[in-house]
Amino acid sequence: MITMTGKRATEAKKAGRKDKDKGKDKEGARPRPRAFGLTANGHGCLSRQFPSTPRGARLARRAVVRRLGEWGFGPMSDASCSVALVVAELAANAVCHGRLRGRNFHVWVDYELPAARFRIEVSDAVLGRTPEAPALPPDDQESGRGLFLVECLATRWGWEPRNPIGKTVWAEVAAEPPTGPVQEQA
Repeated sequence: MITMTGKRATEAKKAGRKDKDKGKDKEGARPRPRAFGLTANGHGCLSRQFPSTPRGARLARRAVVRRLGEWGFGPMSDASCSVALVVAELAANAVCHGRLRGRNFHVWVDYELPAARFRIEVSDAVLGRTPEAPALPPDDQESGRGLFLVECLATRWGWEPRNPIGKTVWAEVAAEPPTGPVQEQA
């Protein structure tokens, strides 16, 4: 075994110390996490993939509610509840009807203050099963009301093919500007 001595050993130790200090500010502390608030002109965007499982659908809803809270829409606000329900229903449909083994589904939520609306898009990997016109199922049936709820909460909704595979189901939900403190996006 060869040991390093002299000038080269000192330089190697300094280089190792520099690698450890990467990502720290001048005081030696880690940098603060990036804020994800609305931009100065009132726009906010969330784009994320989730596994095509029931757990992935729950995680999508929770991530959207968390991000809306960062944008100033409290978890009990009308806007947050409406957007969370639309995301939950579209994500559940992506998991149930658009699941393709080895493929995730994608959630994209955009808030535009000038238009006072959210645009929600959920993309999956299956084009063959497209959404049908919502209709209420019989009272004794446990499922089948998801798109009916989306239609009730959204000002408009629809679907489009996704390139290269799959489809995107989208909905627009009207929302007044947030009333809570809003962090500006870094």
